[in-house]
Amino acid sequence: MLIIRSALFNICFMLFTVLFSVLVILSRPLGFSASWMWAKIWSNSIAGLLKVLCGIRIVIEGKEHMPDHACVVMAKHQSAAETLAMPMLVPPYTWILKRELFYIPFFGWALALMGTIGIRRGNPRAAIKQVIKDGTEKLNQGLWVVIFPEGTRAAANTTGHYQPGGVILAQKASAGILPMAHNAGVVWPKRGFIKHPGTITYRFLPYISAEEVSSVKRQDLLGRLEKDIEAATRELGG
Repeated sequence: MLIIRSALFNICFMLFTVLFSVLVILSRPLGFSASWMWAKIWSNSIAGLLKVLCGIRIVIEGKEHMPDHACVVMAKHQSAAETLAMPMLVPPYTWILKRELFYIPFFGWALALMGTIGIRRGNPRAAIKQVIKDGTEKLNQGLWVVIFPEGTRAAANTTGHYQPGGVILAQKASAGILPMAHNAGVVWPKRGFIKHPGTITYRFLPYISAEEVSSVKRQDLLGRLEKDIEAATRELGG
């Protein structure tokens, strides 16, 4: 039964993603807000599919930690689930993602048109410069910036290598940082076809103000973020 339900979800997910990607692309000439509306509807629709077809419920904790202004979100990366859920979790934002995703038909094209920051991971120095330049520009425009500091997905109960790009951007742009933990990898495993019934909890941790970000050494702040995000992730069962 899990296989059938997961297969149905995957089929519906692909159809919904193509449909809403086309809507994002077609509405882009009307402005960012018009495209963002479709992205958010897509995210909520996928959450509904997860609940109905896979028995996966979504819980959001720590909303009180969210600032009323744009900041850098540094999130745990375990599966595709947090990527799909992000538009329903965070105000209008831009991603920092690997550039190769732009080549995915429809979905990648929509990402590119939405101004996603696509970096070439083979050139770390150039990637950092791009993150600082483009990320600062987006933050100044009032858009949040979402980055997965591990760079790639880490299986549940494991920790990837935390990279300093998000911290560097926040310090250079005089922005705050909002950490986020979750347990998505438990019900939707890394590269997993089967989606297991259960609850995904997305937890926002206490906001770190721009003043505090700028006053702490880069590696110390990165170490603190890793410790806090991983501790909260394990507490959630991930």
